[in-house]
Amino acid sequence: MTETESALDLAKRWLAAEPDDDIREELATLIAGDPAELTARFTGRLQFGTAGLRAAVGAGPQRMNRLVVRQAAAGLGAYLLEQDPGAADRGVVVGYDARRKSDVFALDTARVLAEMGIRVRLFDQKVPTPVLAWSITETNSAAGVVVTASHNPPADNGYKVYLDDGAQIVPPHDTGIAACIDRYDPTEVELADEHHPLIASVGDDLVDAYLAFVPSVRRRPDVEGVPVAYTAMHGVGGDVFVRAFAAAGLPAPDVVAPQFEPDGTFPTVSFPNPEEPGAMDLLLELAASSGAHVAIANDPDADRLGAAIPQPDGTWRRLGGDEIGWLLADYLLANGDGSDRLVVTTLVSSALLSKMAAAHGVTGAETFTGFKWIARTRHDYPDLRFVLGYEQALGYLVAERPLDKDGITAAIVFAELAAVAAAEGRTLQGWLDDIAARYGRHVLADASVRMAQADAKDRVAALIADPPTSIGGRDVLSTEEYPEADLLRFELEGGVRVQIRPSGTEPKVKLYGEAVDEDPQPFVDALAALLG
Repeated sequence: MTETESALDLAKRWLAAEPDDDIREELATLIAGDPAELTARFTGRLQFGTAGLRAAVGAGPQRMNRLVVRQAAAGLGAYLLEQDPGAADRGVVVGYDARRKSDVFALDTARVLAEMGIRVRLFDQKVPTPVLAWSITETNSAAGVVVTASHNPPADNGYKVYLDDGAQIVPPHDTGIAACIDRYDPTEVELADEHHPLIASVGDDLVDAYLAFVPSVRRRPDVEGVPVAYTAMHGVGGDVFVRAFAAAGLPAPDVVAPQFEPDGTFPTVSFPNPEEPGAMDLLLELAASSGAHVAIANDPDADRLGAAIPQPDGTWRRLGGDEIGWLLADYLLANGDGSDRLVVTTLVSSALLSKMAAAHGVTGAETFTGFKWIARTRHDYPDLRFVLGYEQALGYLVAERPLDKDGITAAIVFAELAAVAAAEGRTLQGWLDDIAARYGRHVLADASVRMAQADAKDRVAALIADPPTSIGGRDVLSTEEYPEADLLRFELEGGVRVQIRPSGTEPKVKLYGEAVDEDPQPFVDALAALLG
């Protein structure tokens, strides 16, 4: 049987099992007239990794659909039962966002797990990812699942898994779950009735518990807040964000109304990521017209925090992820004491955090790319008090839980530090300038080169196998490989650092540069040119 014939045979079995009319119609069209696309969709399957699953919604094992989700849920359930004798009783918390089919993916997950004898707490409302992650430890659950594609394009959806500490999975759990997923035929996974007694509905109770926790992240609750402009970017964070500000005793933010209600089609942004040019345009317009001191954005599942600040000439400037991290670190380290404190960042984030940690006499740690590694690094220092974890891709954690990035509690602290700056008669730009005066002006640059994920890995692997001796006319003083992160770091003469890695969630190669009192962009561009 040829590959095309095998794909066609499998597609017909999927068509018979597919529960959704729209996906059935799509699949029937593929079977009738697009053998190349059919073969691509039905050869192999989405690989479950530390980021879970993420792809466009569509028919076949290489897309996100209910059969793929059922198979993933069965694999997760089997893994939990094997690894944790109490998993069935402790159960799994399941949440979802506003993207296409998120609610049915979540319900199918609950039904699969219940059929396996595992208790499920299923949210009865769309929920921000940080609330889901926080709820895992709050309920002493064995694991958590959130159906979300975070800041991916509108066509995508995803499936993110957390273990019982509220942190995303890392090896070997990813391969262990993937191996269990392989045991199941996605067309034959058994489901319990949606009203099964093992499926409990949760919602306001856990959201309220999270909101009761929020005020604990404030360091200066005596300081009155300042005007804040906010966008939920069509995501699920808006209502919880506004309620969090009220719970923390901060003034209600001015919100970008057209982007406030959850809408998985993202009608005003083609790429709902605060890092993307243009994504915060409506927010900046509101900030300029409303007298805001700071503009804050969440990504669609509210685990990331974007921000912009006013400039002396009256314009607004979107902050880089490291700049937000510097402000948070400088504020949190100054408003606390003790050498038993810990701050953590990632390999591709700025080296400035280590200087700040040293200046305050606390431990600064660097770990692999991805917030899941920040969570694991926190476990490596059980005797230290966690103060801040951040990655330059707008991920921040300002509390001990959840052990994942939280764009809501980070926004509370960022709004508070903006209020402290105003009370002290300085601007946020002035604060950044002061940090530069104390530690040197760290200049950052980045770039990305779009290509298929497989090609991205191959190109970076080629550089690892045969690293350059000079980049942009500067000698390479040292080359360091971090295999766990697929990352390659070059230290150049003159104190310039450039790094490269394939993205784990998007079809691109990412490049990063940093220098003190010098623009590293030419060196980032020179490294990008070596990709061919």
